[in-house]
Amino acid sequence: MDQPLSHREDCVEALPRETIVDVLESRLREDILTGHHPAGSYLPPERTLADGYGVTRTTLKHAFGRLAQAGLLETRHGVGTRVRDYLRLGGADLLPMLVRHSPDWIGEVFEVRRHIGALIAQRAAARATDRQRAELRTLLAGVAEAADADAVQLADVEVHRALARATGNRVYVLLTNTLFNAYLPVRAALRAPFEDPQVAHGRLEPVVDAVAAGDESGARRAAERYLTATERIMLEALA
Repeated sequence: MDQPLSHREDCVEALPRETIVDVLESRLREDILTGHHPAGSYLPPERTLADGYGVTRTTLKHAFGRLAQAGLLETRHGVGTRVRDYLRLGGADLLPMLVRHSPDWIGEVFEVRRHIGALIAQRAAARATDRQRAELRTLLAGVAEAADADAVQLADVEVHRALARATGNRVYVLLTNTLFNAYLPVRAALRAPFEDPQVAHGRLEPVVDAVAAGDESGARRAAERYLTATERIMLEALA
């Protein structure tokens, strides 16, 4: 059975049994992202590490499996478990975890959002079908009809997902999903642009209008204005 022991000699803190793997995973992840276990280094032997965290080796293996799936660890049979160089080898799927660990990442996420979002709007204007244009109009109306800031924010997200689908490029869809997932950990702090449903609708409407009209350059410019304005508002709220 796991015992609630210290994971470091100078820090004694019980691990709740009902969430033992969750808590251990969180602690290991924190130690990796703060450099306590640097990229490229091998973790201590399993028995040593398990004793240090006050858990069984079985629990440790479960946590290792999750972190390996997240792209932070790799285990080599007969060699040991090594911390991956996630900045060199990792993918965008790591962003939600990195933003959760350090909000400093959000500015970089927004920079990519701004550039990718403008390109997506341009491509959507060139490729959207009549059905997709109608869907965009319907989803845009949902922004104005949303009941509160949280609902407005989610309705706004759905418009952007639909814009990505309208490009006909599934990679844009996945990138859009990844960027939204990246700032989900701090989404509650990013509601400022969505407090007023009518204002939010008016801010986004020129993008949908340009896409519906097939105006590629107009869609790109409208998206750039929209993304720049909402980014500024959200960053000011975070500050």
